[in-house]
Amino acid sequence: MTDTERYTVIFQPSGSRGKVAAGTTVMEAARQFGVGIESTCGGRGICSKCRVEVGEGYFERFGLHSSMQNLSSTPEGEAAFFASKGLDPAVSRRSCLAQVQGSLVVFVPEESRTNRQIVRKGARELNIPIKPAVRHYYVEIAPPTLDDPLADWERLQNALSVQHGLPALSIDYHTLRELPHTLRTDRWRVTVAVWHQREVIKVTPGFVENTFGLAIDIGTTTIAAYLSDLETGTVVATESLMNPQVAYGDDVMARITHTLTHDDGLSVLHHLLVDGLNTVIARIADKANVAPQDILEVVLVGNTCMHHLLLNLDPRHVGLSPFTPVLHHSLDIKARELGFALHPATNVHFLPVIAGFVGADTVACVLAEQMHHQDEILLLMDIGTNGEMVLGNRERLVAASCATGPAFEGAQITFGMRAAEGAIEKINIDPLTWDVRYKVIGEDTWNDQLTGDYVQPRGICGSAIIDLGWELFKAGIVNAAGRFNANTTSPRLRRTNDGYAFVLVWADDTAIGRDITFNTHDMRALQLAKAAMYCAAKIMMRHLDVSDLKRVVLAGAFGSYIDKTRAMAGGLFPDCDLKTTYAVGNAAGDGARMCLLNVDLRAKADHLARSIDYIELTAEPDFDRLFADAIGIPHAEDSFPHLEPLFEKARRQRYERFVRSLPAFAPVPDRVLRQVVAAMREQFYRRRTSLFTADSSPDALYLLVDGQVNLVNNEQVQAEFQPGSWLSGRQLDEQQTAIVASRLAHVFVIPAEALAEVIAAVPELAQALER
Repeated sequence: MTDTERYTVIFQPSGSRGKVAAGTTVMEAARQFGVGIESTCGGRGICSKCRVEVGEGYFERFGLHSSMQNLSSTPEGEAAFFASKGLDPAVSRRSCLAQVQGSLVVFVPEESRTNRQIVRKGARELNIPIKPAVRHYYVEIAPPTLDDPLADWERLQNALSVQHGLPALSIDYHTLRELPHTLRTDRWRVTVAVWHQREVIKVTPGFVENTFGLAIDIGTTTIAAYLSDLETGTVVATESLMNPQVAYGDDVMARITHTLTHDDGLSVLHHLLVDGLNTVIARIADKANVAPQDILEVVLVGNTCMHHLLLNLDPRHVGLSPFTPVLHHSLDIKARELGFALHPATNVHFLPVIAGFVGADTVACVLAEQMHHQDEILLLMDIGTNGEMVLGNRERLVAASCATGPAFEGAQITFGMRAAEGAIEKINIDPLTWDVRYKVIGEDTWNDQLTGDYVQPRGICGSAIIDLGWELFKAGIVNAAGRFNANTTSPRLRRTNDGYAFVLVWADDTAIGRDITFNTHDMRALQLAKAAMYCAAKIMMRHLDVSDLKRVVLAGAFGSYIDKTRAMAGGLFPDCDLKTTYAVGNAAGDGARMCLLNVDLRAKADHLARSIDYIELTAEPDFDRLFADAIGIPHAEDSFPHLEPLFEKARRQRYERFVRSLPAFAPVPDRVLRQVVAAMREQFYRRRTSLFTADSSPDALYLLVDGQVNLVNNEQVQAEFQPGSWLSGRQLDEQQTAIVASRLAHVFVIPAEALAEVIAAVPELAQALER
C-alpha cells in the first residue's frame, strides 16, 4: 500500500460517498462528505459516541467489497467495551480511531448522528367514532375462602360477567401465569384489559385510567409512530426513525435482492426492522411517560415488502411476475411472536395488502382520504422511495406502484440528504441573474434575510429537489429534455468530467466547506423519479377513461412540504386545478390511527384491499413510450392549461435573459427590450429541416439558442452556426441553397415588425446585426 492509494467509502443511510486517501480516519472521511457523526471527546477515542458499523461482504449495487479487514487494527479494549454495552464488536468501530485501508460501506447508527433526520409526519385530527379493540374494566372480587375455593381465573371470569356483562372470556397464557400474584397485590382489586370483548390480555393491580395503543407506518426509508389514548383518541406522542434496513438497499428491490443473495438475508433484515421498531417504542413511551408494557394494541402499515420483512415472510415472489404476496388479508399476532418490547399479550394488527408492492400503507391512505366515498375522481400520490398511487372514486379505484427510487428522499443525489437540520428545503432561482435563494431546515426565513449566527446548508432534501425540476427549467439552466445550457458565462454553471454542475450554494456559505451543486447525474435521477409517478398517473387515467384530473392529493413523508405549483410545473403529475390540489402529510399514518381507534374500519380495510384493482405498469404495451414522454419537463407532449400564465412568464424571462446575453443587444434600453421579448416566439427545427432557402423571403430574425445549423450548398457545408448566432436569411446568396439544422435546433424568433422598432430606437443595432 502506498500513500497515494485512495479508497471508496460509502456512508449509510445518507448515501454520501467519495474516495479518501489510505490512512484517513472514518471520522475525517465523514466530515469530508458532510456526514455528521457525534464526537463529544473531540476524536480522542474516549467517549465512543462516534461508533459506526461496517458492512461485511460484496455490495453488488455499489460494486465493492466491504470488510472490517479494510480498517486499521482494533485498539485494545475496544471490542470488549462494545460487547459490554450489548453491541456487536464484530462490526462496531470508533470512527475517530479507525483508519481506512480499503473500500468500505459504513452505517452510522441513529444515536451516532449529529444531524438526525427530522421526519415531519405529524398527526392531524381525526373525526371518527372511538371503538378500540382493547378496553379496560375495573373489578373488585371477593377473595376465595374455604367455603368458596373457586380458582383465580374462574373467579375473575365470573366478576367480569356479573359486573360488566362480559361472558365466556378467554385469557392469554402469559397473563394467566401472572394472575395469582396480580390479584393479590391490591386485595383483589384489578383493572382488566380485554381484547375484542373476548380475551383478557392484561390484569393490573388497582385502577388504571388510560389505555394506550400505537399506530406505526413503516416506510422504505422512514418509520413514523403515533401513540394514542384509546379512550379519547388523543395522540399523546409521536416518534420517528430512519428505517435501519437502508444500509442494505435504498429501495424495496435492493432489499429483496439481499434476501435472495445471502443465506441469512431475510433474517438480518427482519431483525433490523424489529430492533428499529423497538427503538421507536422505547422512545415514544419515554416521551409520553408511559411504560411500554402499557401499550396494549398496535396497528402496522407499510408496503408489501416491509410487511413481509417484518413478518419474516419470504418476499421474493413479490418482486417477480405475477408479483404475488404470501398474504393478502389482515393479520393479528401477539407482540411476543415478533420480539416487540411490549406486553407479551399485546395484539399487533397488520392491515391487508393489495398486490405487488402496493401494500397496507396504500389501503390506509385510501381510508384516511375516504376515496371510496367520493363522487369526484381523485388522484392520491404517496410520494416516497416506493411511490404508490390510487385513482378513482366510490365506483371504482385503481392502484399502482412506481419505482421512483430514493431521489425524493435525498439519496442518489450528489448533495442530497434527509430532512435534517441544515437541509435546503425550499429553493428559488432568479431567471435573469441565476441568483439562488433558499431556506434550510432549522431557520424560519430565507437565506437573504438571515443575520448573525444561523444554520448553514449541508445539502438538499426532497422538497427542494422537486422544486429544482421547475426552477432550473424556468431559468433556462436546463432545457425541456433536462440538458444543461452550455451557452452561458455564468460562474454558477461549470463543466465537469461527466456533464455539468450548477452551484446552488458557494462553499463559503455552507457547513461542509464545499460548493453545493446539482449536476447532470442529479437531474437525470430527478427526471426518472418524477417520470415514474407521472407515467403511472397517465396509465391509471386511461384505465378509468379519465381525460383530466379534478383533484390531486399529495401524501408521504414530505407531502405537506412540497410546493404544489413547482411540483406540477416540473412534471410530477398531470395538469389539475391547483385550488383542488393539496397536501395531507402522512395519510398512511392517519389511516393506521383510524384503524387503531375503530375496529370496524379494519373490516372496511379488508374489503377495500380486495376491491381495489391493481395495475402492473410495466405490463402496459406502451409503457416505455409513456415513460420516455414523462421524462421531459414538464412533459414531452401534454399541455398544462392551469399553468399557462406561469409558463408564459417563464418563457418571456428566458427570452429576455438570452437576448441580454448577446453583445449586439447590450445597448438596447430595458423598455424596448421587453417590447421585443413580448413579441418573440419559440421554434424547434428537427435535423435536416431548412430554416431558410435561397428562394425564401425571411420576415424575422432567428436567434439560435441550442443545437447547430449549417449553411449548405449542394449538400456541402459552407459554414456552421453555433448557439448565440443570429440568422436572417441574408447569409444566403444565389449559389447557396439553404440554412439547415444539422441537429435539433432551438431558436427564438423576433418578428420583422418588432425588430424594426428596436432598430429605430437603437440604430447601431442594424449595423451589429449586419456583421
